[in-house]
Amino acid sequence: MDMKKVVAFKVLLVLALTIAATGCKKSSSSKNSSRATGWDINSREGGFQYNTDFKEQETSPGLVFVEGGTFTKGRVQDDVMHDWNNTPNQQHVQSFYMDETEVTNAMYMEYLDWIKRVYPPSDENFRAIYHGALPDTLVWRNRLGYNEVMTENYLRHPGYGEYPVVGVSWIQAVEFANWRSDRVNEYNLEKAGYLKRDAKVADVNAESTFNTDTYINAPTLTYGGNEEIINAEGRNRRFVRTDADGNESNIYATRETGLITPKYRLPTETEWEYAALGLSEIRSYNLYRGRKKYPWDGQYTRNGSRKYRGDQLANFKQGKGDYGGIAGWSDDGADITNAVKSYAPNDFGLYDMAGNVAEWVADVYRPIIDDEFNDFNYYRGNVYTKNAINEDGSVKVVTVDDIVYDTLSNGKLVARNLPGEILQVPVDENETYLRTNFDKSNVINFRDGDRRSSRNFESFNEEDEANGKKDETRKMYNSPKNIVTRDSAGNIVREYDKSNNRTSLINDEVRVYKGGSWKDREYWLDPAQRRYFPQDMATDYIGFRCAMSRVGSKSKEKHKKKN
Repeated sequence: MDMKKVVAFKVLLVLALTIAATGCKKSSSSKNSSRATGWDINSREGGFQYNTDFKEQETSPGLVFVEGGTFTKGRVQDDVMHDWNNTPNQQHVQSFYMDETEVTNAMYMEYLDWIKRVYPPSDENFRAIYHGALPDTLVWRNRLGYNEVMTENYLRHPGYGEYPVVGVSWIQAVEFANWRSDRVNEYNLEKAGYLKRDAKVADVNAESTFNTDTYINAPTLTYGGNEEIINAEGRNRRFVRTDADGNESNIYATRETGLITPKYRLPTETEWEYAALGLSEIRSYNLYRGRKKYPWDGQYTRNGSRKYRGDQLANFKQGKGDYGGIAGWSDDGADITNAVKSYAPNDFGLYDMAGNVAEWVADVYRPIIDDEFNDFNYYRGNVYTKNAINEDGSVKVVTVDDIVYDTLSNGKLVARNLPGEILQVPVDENETYLRTNFDKSNVINFRDGDRRSSRNFESFNEEDEANGKKDETRKMYNSPKNIVTRDSAGNIVREYDKSNNRTSLINDEVRVYKGGSWKDREYWLDPAQRRYFPQDMATDYIGFRCAMSRVGSKSKEKHKKKN
């Protein structure tokens, strides 16, 4: 072949490869170039700001990852109590996170310390806030038992610091989870350079607090509008824009940064039961179909391994007058509660999902699980709200003068909202019009207790109902109506419902609790068992742990393989 032709061919080949490579590069586009428009992402000169380096949700403090899946929820053993409230049904749960242990006294004391510093009970305006958060230490008292040492010491003494907190109502547990969400996100934003360092300790007071929702919707109103804290000048922030004059124009973190975590909350009943079963290592068809009795493998409460043979696997009441076994032998190591992590975890790495204390879950109690309507992330208790909006279109943030207190059925006061939070109001027709998935704010009674679904002992009298007259003795859930009010002097007035026509203790303020406790017999260790208790009352055997939803991929392992 002519040498000139060879050279020309090589030149053309190199040119073709160059063009091909350039074309491939353009079509694949880099992670900081939009696949929709080709525009630059995250440029300092402006444009769309987005965390393109986000890998997956980091595990927040205290939590472990629980990979979701399908399982048989409900009774797997004999129904000794004849409750008929946990018939088997198949459910699917999304991946989520759950506290490794129950919330301990030390963790709850940290919460009380923060409340006391920010809302000092010495100030009459805030006294009810602190008192409303205090656990009820009198739950330890027994008319025919001497338990004053627990009444006086269990919450605060360091000897019980790593023991699960008790005497906490469902309402108090929810408030703790809300507080924890704000403190973790406050720390994350401070660490990322969006908030002044150590502001969470040094600069916080009743009129200057951090709330996650407020920061997302109106960041300039966080910390009472203190720009020195929320602007954090000179700190190293990654997601910024610069205007034509070189000034930063987005100095606040948004959800797009991936820095703001989902909220801590109480787990749903379905999540709790799924997590307690610890099915991640199960490969047996029978166990998958609902034949697992305890959080651990096997049908017995004692350890079968050679090294620890005979040791109890949980803290529970072994028999009448037997709360721990014979001293030094056949002992579960506790008479009341025990320190967390005293027993082996289940396959998800969760401790004490049977025994020690029973635990609050999010759900409102109903005997029937309506799996015919929903079998995905099942939960009863939704009350949908939205941010209150001022006339100028801004969100309404609660001030010290806006605090509203609710009087509970036992006469205690609790703050419905705290300064710095966005005021919440029920959703209305603007959100519900022509929707098929929900039609009102409060759907607790959906398909179970409302007009369309109630089972009555007799048929409704349509004429009486049209005139607003209803015979409550015929309602399916006809619980006592005790009334607590306050007179003009602020004294509590308690009226007891002494009617003989009440047919149930169930109402919309009764919540599910799961798992056996130190006071329960072996029967209640089965994760499928379910009981209920008023949401504003507490006991010496119910505690709680928090959960958090997972965003992004279902499985951590599959995500790692892709990357």
